[in-house]
Amino acid sequence: MLKLIKIKSFLTEIGEITYFARRFFKELFSKPFEFNELLRQCYSIGNKSLLLVGVTGFIIGLVITLQTRPTLEEFGAESWMPSMVSISIIREIGPVIIALTFAGRIASGIGAELGSMRVTEQIDAMEVSGTNPFKYLVVTRILAATLMLPILVILGDAIALYGSYLIENIKGEVSFQLYFNKVFDSLEFGDIVPATIKTYFFGFAIGLVGCFKGYYCKKGTVGVGLAANSAVVFSSMLLFIIDFVAVFVTDIFFEI
Repeated sequence: MLKLIKIKSFLTEIGEITYFARRFFKELFSKPFEFNELLRQCYSIGNKSLLLVGVTGFIIGLVITLQTRPTLEEFGAESWMPSMVSISIIREIGPVIIALTFAGRIASGIGAELGSMRVTEQIDAMEVSGTNPFKYLVVTRILAATLMLPILVILGDAIALYGSYLIENIKGEVSFQLYFNKVFDSLEFGDIVPATIKTYFFGFAIGLVGCFKGYYCKKGTVGVGLAANSAVVFSSMLLFIIDFVAVFVTDIFFEI
C-alpha cells in the first residue's frame, strides 16, 4: 500500500512538472518580455557558477590524464592521450559532471530563493498587485539557466583540456601546439554538436525543477530546505535520463 502511494505521488509530481513546463512555454512568448530581469539572471547564474565550473573542469582534466596515462604507457600508446582525453571530455564527461555541479549550485539556489519568497508571501503580494510573478520569476530563471549552461560547459571543457595538457607537458614534455593539434584532429562534427545541444536540455531541466520546487514550496522554513534539497536530487536524476536519451538518439542517428 505504501509503495502504491509513493508511485502515485511520483506520477502526480511528474504531471505537475509537465503542466509547469507547458505554462513556461505559454508565458515565454507572451508580453511583457522581462529582458532586464533575464539579463540580470544570466549574469547572476553565469557569474556565480564560473569559478566552480572552472575548478571542476581543471580537476577533470588532471584526474583523467593521471589515471589513464599509466595504462597507455604499458602499451606504448601515450601519443593517443590527447585524442582519448578530448573525445571523452567533450562527448560525455565534461557536459555531465559540469551539469551536475551546476545543478547543485543553481537548482538549490533557485529552489531556496523562490521558496523563501513563497513562504514570506512575496509571490502572493505580486499576484495581488497585478504583476505576473510566473513571468518575472520563473520564465527568466529557466531561460537564463538554459542559455548559460552550454557556455559554461564549453568553458569547462576548454579548461579541462588545458589541465590535461599540463600533465602531458610535465610527464611527456609535449608542447602546447602539438597537444592541441592532436586534440582538434581527433574531434569531429558529431562529437561537438550533439554534446552541445544536450546541454541546453540539461540547463532547461535544472531551471525547470528548481523553479517548480521553489514556486510551489510548502509553508514554513522546513519547506524551503526541502525545496532546495529535492530540487538538486530531482534535477540530477533528470540529467541522467536526458543524457541516456541523448546518447541513444545520437547513436541511432550516426548509425544511419
